[in-house]
Amino acid sequence: MGETRDTAILTINAGSSSIKLAVFGCEALTQPRLTALVQRIGTPEAAAEIRLPDGARETVTLDDGARLGAGPGTGAGHATALAALLPRLDAHVDVPIVAAGHRVVHGGERFRGPLAIDDTVLASLEELIPLARTHQRHCIAAIRAVARLRPEIPQIACFDTAFHATLPSEARTFALPEPVRRAGVRRYGFHGLSYQWIADVLPTVLGEQAEGRVIAAHLGNGASLCGLVGLESRATTMGFTPLDGLVMGERPGLTDPGALLFMLEEIGMGVEEVRETLLKRSGLLGLSGLSNDMRTLSASAAVEARFALAVYVHRAVREIGAIAAEIGGVDALVFTGGVGENAAAIRAEIVERLGFLGLRIDAARNAAPDRLISPDGEKPVLVLAANEEAVIARETDALLAPRPA
Repeated sequence: MGETRDTAILTINAGSSSIKLAVFGCEALTQPRLTALVQRIGTPEAAAEIRLPDGARETVTLDDGARLGAGPGTGAGHATALAALLPRLDAHVDVPIVAAGHRVVHGGERFRGPLAIDDTVLASLEELIPLARTHQRHCIAAIRAVARLRPEIPQIACFDTAFHATLPSEARTFALPEPVRRAGVRRYGFHGLSYQWIADVLPTVLGEQAEGRVIAAHLGNGASLCGLVGLESRATTMGFTPLDGLVMGERPGLTDPGALLFMLEEIGMGVEEVRETLLKRSGLLGLSGLSNDMRTLSASAAVEARFALAVYVHRAVREIGAIAAEIGGVDALVFTGGVGENAAAIRAEIVERLGFLGLRIDAARNAAPDRLISPDGEKPVLVLAANEEAVIARETDALLAPRPA
C-alpha cells in the first residue's frame, strides 16, 4: 500500500442470512467511515441499508437474486447482495478501497492467524466446511463474490478460532478415542475476533491489571465466555462448534450428548430435524416459545419468558464459575456483545450471584452504563463495546502493509 494512507479497507462478516460490512480509512482503523447491513437474505423480506457516521441512512435496492437466490449452500443471495452494495459504498467513500478483510468462522488447526487468500487457501477453507456447516460456506460465498466483483483487491481471512490457539492441550481435548480426535474433533472456541478486541483495549482501561485473570463474556444471540491470562485465551465455553456453553438466542449451549441420542433413537427425530432444533429452535426461543430476543423477553410478563431468563442467568453464572476455576480465579469481568452491552438487568443478576468470586456491581453505574460498573476499589466489572470489524481492519492492514513498531 506504499507510503500513502489515503486508502480504505472493507470488512465483511457474512452470516447465514446476513452480511455486515464496514469501511475503514487506513489512517483511522478503529472507527469506520460507514457501515452497511444486509438482512434476511434468501427471503422476500431481504433488505440492505448503508449507515453513515452522521446518522444518515440509505436503503439499497436488492434484486431477486438476494431475495430468492440463497439456496442451501449456493451463496447466490450473498453474491447478488454484495453486487448491489459495493457500488453504493464507493459512492460514499472518497478514497479507494484497497483490500477486503473477512471474518472466517473456522480456521481449523492449521490457520492460527490472518493470511492472504489465494486459491490454495480457499480450497483449505472449503475443506473445513464440515467443522462449521452453518457458517463457513457463507464466508466462502462472500470471498468468491468479492473475487468476481473486485478481482484487483487482495482479500484477507481473519479467523474466529485463531485467538484460542493458545488454549492448553488439556483444555482443547475431548475424552474421545484417538481416531475421532485425529479427525479434528476438539475444542476450537469461537468469538475470537471479539476477544482479540478486548485483549487489545483492556490495557488502556486497566493498565497492568489487564495481564491478570480476566473473564470476558460475549453475550449476544450467540454467546460465550473466554478466560484470559496475560491477554491470551486459556479457557472458553464454545467447543467443537458454536453450540457449546452458554444458553443463546436459538442454540441450547451445553447439552448432554445422550439427549441427542435420545432425540434420534426414542423420539424418532431425523438428523436434519435434530440439526434444525439445535441451531434454530432452542436457547431462549425454545425455552420461552416466544422469542430469541433478550429485549422482547425482558419486557414480557409471561411466565415462560421469566423462566427462559432464569435459565440464561443460571447457566452464565455456572460457566463463569467454571472458567474462574480453570484459570485460577478472576481479577476482572468484562461484558461485551449486544446483550452484554445493553441488558443492564441481566448483568446485574449475573454479578449478584458472583459475590463468591469477589465481584460486585454499582447499580447507578450499571444503569448508565459507565464503562466501569463496579464500585471503586473493588475488582473491576466492565462493559466494553464489541468491535470485531476494527480487529479485521487492523489485521488486514498489518498483513498488507507491515510497518516498524
